[in-house]
Amino acid sequence: MFSSLWADEEGARFGRSLFGSSAAAGTLEHAGLADLRDADGIRLTEALATTGLHLGTLSQAQAELDRVAAYLELHIEQGPVLEALDQPLGAVLGIMGVQRFTLTFRGQAAHSGTTPMALRQDAFLAAARFTQEIYAASITLGGVCTAGRVVTRPGVVNCVVEECVLTLEQRCLDAEALTAMAARVHDLAGAVAASGGCSVEIQPLWTIAPVPFDPQLILLCEETIRNLTGNACRLPSGAIHDASSMARRGIPIAMLFVRSRGGLSHTPLEDTDEADLLLGVRVLAGWAGRVMVWL
Repeated sequence: MFSSLWADEEGARFGRSLFGSSAAAGTLEHAGLADLRDADGIRLTEALATTGLHLGTLSQAQAELDRVAAYLELHIEQGPVLEALDQPLGAVLGIMGVQRFTLTFRGQAAHSGTTPMALRQDAFLAAARFTQEIYAASITLGGVCTAGRVVTRPGVVNCVVEECVLTLEQRCLDAEALTAMAARVHDLAGAVAASGGCSVEIQPLWTIAPVPFDPQLILLCEETIRNLTGNACRLPSGAIHDASSMARRGIPIAMLFVRSRGGLSHTPLEDTDEADLLLGVRVLAGWAGRVMVWL
C-alpha cells in the first residue's frame, strides 16, 4: 500500500486537469503540452524542469502503478448533499460524466419599441426558453445542467437580440441518461428556435464518460462509515477527481467524501470542520484495512 499526492488535479495553473494522475495512468495527451503557459507566461516545460522533470520522462510514472490492486481516495465533497443529509461522511458511487456544448441562436435585430412582441425573432427569448426546457429535462433524466455563459448581440438596450450564444454543460452518472440528455439538447433547441422564427447551431465542446466505482469497494466503505458513525449514505461525485485516471488504468477504485461546510467549494469560504476531517481519516484507515483483507 502506498499514498499518493497528484500534481494539478484542477488544472488551475496550466489548464490541463488531472495532470499528475493521468501521467501515471498513461492517459496524458501530450499534444500541445509544450506550448502551455500559466498566467505569468511560464511554460509548463519550465515549471517541470524546476522539479527535475521533463515531458519525455513523464511516462516513467506508470511503473508506480504496476502493483496497485485498488485505489482509495479521501476528498471533501465540494457540495451541499452531505450537509443537507446531516451526514459527516459518504461513500461515493462514481464520477459523473460531462458533456459541454456551445449553442448559437440566430434571429433578427429590430427596434425594441416599434416591433410588437408577437412579431419578433428574438434570439435571446429562444435561448431562454430552451434553457428552461433543458434544465427540466436534465432533472427528469437524473442529471444536472448549467448554462454558464450567455452573450447577446448586438447587445444594446433598445434592440431585439439578433444572436445569442450560450455554453451548456450537462453531467450525469448514468451513461445512457447522459446520451439521452445530449439528444434532448438537439431536439429541444431545434424545436424552440423554430417556434420563435429563429435558427440554432450546436457545437460540441468536450465530453468525458461517467466513471462508476467498484461495487465491493463502495460496500466496504459504506460499512466502515456505519461502524464508526452509526449511519451511512451513498452519493455521486459531480466533480472530476484523480480517481477517474486510475479507473482508466483498469484499477478498481472508490472514494470517501467528507462534508463541506455550507456546501461551498472553489471559493475562499470553502471549509470543512476539523472533527469531520479527523473522522474521515479514521474511516479511511479502517476502510483500507478491510480492503486489504478482501484483496
